[in-house]
Amino acid sequence: MANDHVENILEQWQQQRPDLDCSAVAIVGRISRMEKIMRPQILAGIAPFSLSAIEFDILATLRRNNCALTPTQLYQAAMLSSGAMTTNLDKLVKRELLERQYSDTDRRSCHIQLTAKGWALIEEAYPVHLENEERMLEPLTPQERSELASLLKRWLFANE
Repeated sequence: MANDHVENILEQWQQQRPDLDCSAVAIVGRISRMEKIMRPQILAGIAPFSLSAIEFDILATLRRNNCALTPTQLYQAAMLSSGAMTTNLDKLVKRELLERQYSDTDRRSCHIQLTAKGWALIEEAYPVHLENEERMLEPLTPQERSELASLLKRWLFANE
């Protein structure tokens, strides 16, 4: 197998500073490069649906929860800041993809839910998104995917 970009970096450091253990770069550098490669491909995959990554995440989060959520529940489930959530909810409400249901007893309290239009859009977009992710992971065998997923899960569990 030919060297990838990170392997070239490791070889350069080995030549320049053989006293340094750069083994972490083999992992962190590759994960960083993967994100830089995957992000544009993910954005291109959802572009035909006129959704930003955050908007897609909001719709997908509501769809997978299959119920209305408070803005707090939604931004925690989608891993966004509350400021980003409010701005994007406003956009999605204007596009009639979401609606706010206000409490009868407290007008400051509301739940967010998909409209029929929002439901239809995420039902169409999510399978396309999954196909795109599958294409990006084609170089890995099912066993390698499983091992990688397990290792990443363990790392995230320890660091989130």
